Amino acid sequence: MQASIDAVRVAGTPQGPVPVVVLAIEGEDDVVPIFIGFSEATSIARGLEAEDIGRPLTHDLLLDVMEELGSRIDRVVVNEIKERGDGQGGTYIADIHLETPRGETVVDARPSDSLALAARTNAPVEVAEEVFADSRDDREKFDELEDIRNVSGEL
Repeated sequence: MQASIDAVRVAGTPQGPVPVVVLAIEGEDDVVPIFIGFSEATSIARGLEAEDIGRPLTHDLLLDVMEELGSRIDRVVVNEIKERGDGQGGTYIADIHLETPRGETVVDARPSDSLALAARTNAPVEVAEEVFADSRDDREKFDELEDIRNVSGEL
């Protein structure tokens, strides 16, 4: 299913504030929320803003290295949720599909890293139908949350 990064927000939880990247699914009212860390959320938001801050941060550096080696990101796919077994939900699994001088290759990566790279390259984002079915949630719940840029201050 085709998706896009709708927002990076912060949810209040019993454990404290937790960033969440919200994926909008083409043709669907519901969204896929993926809870991530603050540094990952900030990196995704920076990528969406496409602002050059001078020296490259980790995701910028990785992208620079890939491009110097002649590779480009073809797409990012959030393809699975692995249940943790503790009743606390699951871990999202994603792949980065690359075009390289040696052909196509797929690299396993955290969804947050994959989305940070997709935000910097405008690479297409896909979500497996099973992931959408298992994790879909009401968009309105996430529209009300604070944007990460307002919480973490200056990116």
